[in-house]
Amino acid sequence: MENQSFRSNMLLLEGLKVSPASSVPAFVLLLLIYVFIMVSNVGLVLLISTERSLHQPMYLLFCNMSINDAFGATIIIPHVLRDIFISNSERYIRYVDCVVQAFCVHLYGSTSHTVLMIMAFDRYVAICNPLRYAAIMTNKMVVKLSVAAWGTALVLVAILLGLTVRLTRCRRVISNLFCDNASLFKLSCDSVFINQVYGLGYTVVLLGSSICSVTLTYLKIAAVCVRSKNKVLNSKALQTCTSHLTVYVLLLLSAFIIVILHRFPRLSDHRKVAAIVGEVALPALNAVIYGLQMKEVRQRVTNVFHCKQTHSLSNHKHEQRLH
Repeated sequence: MENQSFRSNMLLLEGLKVSPASSVPAFVLLLLIYVFIMVSNVGLVLLISTERSLHQPMYLLFCNMSINDAFGATIIIPHVLRDIFISNSERYIRYVDCVVQAFCVHLYGSTSHTVLMIMAFDRYVAICNPLRYAAIMTNKMVVKLSVAAWGTALVLVAILLGLTVRLTRCRRVISNLFCDNASLFKLSCDSVFINQVYGLGYTVVLLGSSICSVTLTYLKIAAVCVRSKNKVLNSKALQTCTSHLTVYVLLLLSAFIIVILHRFPRLSDHRKVAAIVGEVALPALNAVIYGLQMKEVRQRVTNVFHCKQTHSLSNHKHEQRLH
């Protein structure tokens, strides 16, 4: 009985179908991407927090995205790396750990949208109401927006997983690389009507509110740019908004593809690939896109590397003189 109880709390992850010959290259590639995600995102947060000139609302709000990207990558990639060298029949995960991972996965995805929404608000105020920008976007407002972004996502995901945890289980195979809500409630033989209704509502509210807010924001920004005919303003708007829109479109495409593929069980392998690409590529691209697009950040990064190279050369010359 003890053994049966233990086994019932263990779930089996399907994972990626990687051939033995491809295991090592896949592991190395994922590991390098993970290291890049952590170094770039944590590096950007440290750079923004230590450089006084970057203590501006736009950059402080961007820290939320970098922290969230590092969080999302850490939830998934180490787990996938571990499973690459484990056979399909031995990829076990405890039910409690699976629920925690699913919660974190959805928190990461939801926060990605809410953070982009508050960043869109910041761009709207900066371009459409520049004279009042400093009065509106105070440090207090930045904190309020950040708490709202994380808090809203936290509440929505807590309800989503709370409805799933109450279900009894009659299956134990997770048809995914990692645990998520849809994979968890598919383990139940109970009625999942409430879960499906809330899940649909959750998706509609999250994606709908983000699409509407970002679309309205950029329509108003475009209208201001057309009316002003100010080349400096238009150039600044284009520079700061292009990176935001690029990241948002990529996030939206990734979300839609995964939601659609969940409706087709036969395309489970395609869904796994789409999921891992979305969870790996987006955190890596965000740091690159924002790092390259934001002039101040780009300059600071260049200055840091230039200072290090200068310091290294001066040390080398000093050692040569001593010899």
